[in-house]
Amino acid sequence: MEKFELDESLAEEIRARVFGEGFMKLVQSVRRGGASFKISLRPVLIGGRKRFQAEMVDEGQTQVKNFDEKDARDGLEEIIAQKGARELHLITATGDLHVRVTKKGRVMASRSAPMERKTAIQPHDRVKNTPLNAFDSLALLRALGIADGSGAIRASMRGKYDQINEFLKHVPSGIAEKRRDPGAVFTVVDCGCGKAYLTFALYFHLVNVAGLEKVKIYGVDRREDVIAAARATAQALDCASDVVFEVGDIAGFSPGGAKPIVDMVVSLHACDTATDEALAKAVEWRARYILSAPCCQHELQKDMADIASRPVQAREAFAGLLRQSILRERFCDILTDSFRALIMRILGFKCQVIEFVSSDATARNIMLKCEYGIAPRQGAAIAEYLALRDFFNVTPWLEKRLAALLKL
Repeated sequence: MEKFELDESLAEEIRARVFGEGFMKLVQSVRRGGASFKISLRPVLIGGRKRFQAEMVDEGQTQVKNFDEKDARDGLEEIIAQKGARELHLITATGDLHVRVTKKGRVMASRSAPMERKTAIQPHDRVKNTPLNAFDSLALLRALGIADGSGAIRASMRGKYDQINEFLKHVPSGIAEKRRDPGAVFTVVDCGCGKAYLTFALYFHLVNVAGLEKVKIYGVDRREDVIAAARATAQALDCASDVVFEVGDIAGFSPGGAKPIVDMVVSLHACDTATDEALAKAVEWRARYILSAPCCQHELQKDMADIASRPVQAREAFAGLLRQSILRERFCDILTDSFRALIMRILGFKCQVIEFVSSDATARNIMLKCEYGIAPRQGAAIAEYLALRDFFNVTPWLEKRLAALLKL
């Protein structure tokens, strides 16, 4: 037997415990050059099927991969064959095994007293029932920097964590059952994805909670640095083939060719008319679902600042409000989202304007939640829109963008 090598009986014990009943987790830390490399292996449920998740931490970089049993067995052999000083801790329902290999190559093994732990392959038992707790999201949260090494949510990221949870709560239920072609890829476009916190969370939510077997998400943003970082995270989470990032404007983006098939469009705080562009692209792509949380909305404010150009009735009724810039700004935010909701309704979408997160988390807490499925161009919807638009004598940017489809 070579130096640092585990004898065959100990190696076989490790194999039996990992692939037997009650396996919970294996962690091995290897010391080298004053630093350490750590790899862990644990059973997880992904899409209702048992898999093995490996998490590797090397020089502060974390990578996560999910394996079937065959590949997990190959990975375990690499763990067993690792050379050098190391410690291996194997946890099962019936007891623990601890193996220490010293710098001189001496192998020492110890075993706990027999135990009767209750265990099941399921998401962590958490206090709060939130979307990110509906599946095993620990590796995701660590890779995104939302959770620290111990799995605790970082204080500085608590707002982002809560915001993502609240956004995911509004993903429509029954998506998998409503699909016309259950075998097709469910395609999502995240417009203005930024650092892609929501992009990744939505992908794992759709796969693990919504029950969709094939999901592809495109994240689009103009900033090359955030796209580069998002691509690196996708590699670390082993989902780069399903979560794809592109540098560019929403207006010029077309996923999967000239005639894209898109099921859902999301946008979280796309600024000003970028929200309108995301809504317009969703309509043109014939997406069934839209979840859009607008951000700053300056386009309408520019028009409304010219009080003298408003119709007499509007000037008289709203002069006191429009004269104050902060009131005008907030009023125009509400008016802009009202126009957006009415336009989506005209085009055949059921549209709810909701508060998706507490105002304590962000002042930009309005969401347009749309689902295609009503008769387009209903007379009542058109009449409501025209009455509001003409009262203030404005033409919303989204109407200009979708003029060919609206035909008002």
